[in-house]
Amino acid sequence: MNLKKIAAKEDLTRRSRLHEILIALIKQQKDLELMDDGVQVFKNQVNDSEKYDPSKIVERNQRIIKKYQSLVRSAIALDALLESEDYDIGDGRV
Repeated sequence: MNLKKIAAKEDLTRRSRLHEILIALIKQQKDLELMDDGVQVFKNQVNDSEKYDPSKIVERNQRIIKKYQSLVRSAIALDALLESEDYDIGDGRV
């Protein structure tokens, strides 16, 4: 039971560290966009049809999701590097 508590604590520590890294990466972004909910698509006028093109909204949202995914992957990679620095080769752990 003690091992389970230690493992849970390590997971929580790693998760907290990962969140901190991700937040730091997000703070560095100058123009981080939020996804568009597309509600405006249903309110479009004939003249505004180009402005609220559903396909453009979907493409924009996909681009934003890819940006967030790259931030998460970067945070995971940085976390793994930090974790690998904690291990000492002299202890026989890799």
